[in-house]
Amino acid sequence: MSVVLREDRDGLAILTLNRPDKLNSLTVGMFEELRGHVSDLYKDESIGCVVLRGAGRCFSAGHDLADIAEGEKVPSRGWHSETLRLLERLPKPVIAAVHGHCYTGALEVALAADFIIAAESAKFGDTHAKWALTPIWGMSQRLPRRVGIATAKRLMFTAEMFGAAEALRIGLAEHVVPDAEFDAAIDKMAGQILANSPFSHAANKRLLEATDARDMDSGLQWEILNNEGVGPDMQARIGAFMGKGRS
Repeated sequence: MSVVLREDRDGLAILTLNRPDKLNSLTVGMFEELRGHVSDLYKDESIGCVVLRGAGRCFSAGHDLADIAEGEKVPSRGWHSETLRLLERLPKPVIAAVHGHCYTGALEVALAADFIIAAESAKFGDTHAKWALTPIWGMSQRLPRRVGIATAKRLMFTAEMFGAAEALRIGLAEHVVPDAEFDAAIDKMAGQILANSPFSHAANKRLLEATDARDMDSGLQWEILNNEGVGPDMQARIGAFMGKGRS
């Protein structure tokens, strides 16, 4: 049985963590399949947006502690982090759709997406300190960039669990919806993204990545000097808009 499923639908690829009996706890095997799907998506021009979610009761309860205790065999040091970096740099918008548990390693996975949509049932937390562990999948880098360093320190030091409303307040999640409306909200957001230019999405991701944390003047200079221009669909898009105005 595949532990990461891929479903394509009208330009949208849905990647589903698929160990529901284990609360989608993360193993080397899951990362191998996730990495394979992400690598395929780099080459697939039919896909304009990606959603990452979990099967069953939750997004993921986090890194499988049994695997940690037994001693995981990974292809190389930093391999998990490299996999999430590949996901983060995918030249297509990536949404993490989180319901239920999203703890520690699972939160590191969600943070590699461009943003998080949370169901009201979502519960977040970084429990590295609870187990005498330190992050190696990106928590120390992505969490403070998302919520600020003081908030990241508080969450990492206390191992506090918190819900979707708090995730929205601190800027971890971009949008919170009732569980009954979760699927519809994901489809709506993906539809809004897919309606816009894939050229612009890819160029904007590269621009934001390159200038993150730069000072304003050097960022502005980068934007000017490395501007990727206009996409091949620009004339068609403007023409369609102008045509609507005349009808």
